Amino acid sequence: MKKTLIDLKPGQKAKISNLKGGFNFQQKLASLNIRPNKTIKKIVQEPFGGPIVIEIDNRKITLG
Repeated sequence: MKKTLIDLKPGQKAKISNLKGGFNFQQKLASLNIRPNKTIKKIVQEPFGGPIVIEIDNRKITLG
């Protein structure tokens, strides 16, 4: 079953199947090593549409 990053619960892991967005968005994620077939773990999602913290390759990254 496919889920979005928002659907994941904190502590849950998922494998990235695809990324939706424009060219600059794709390049920014690639520079952070966020790409298809990588496994991520959602650490926390701040309330009221705040940033999401994920872990990928033993690094924590905040996505706003």
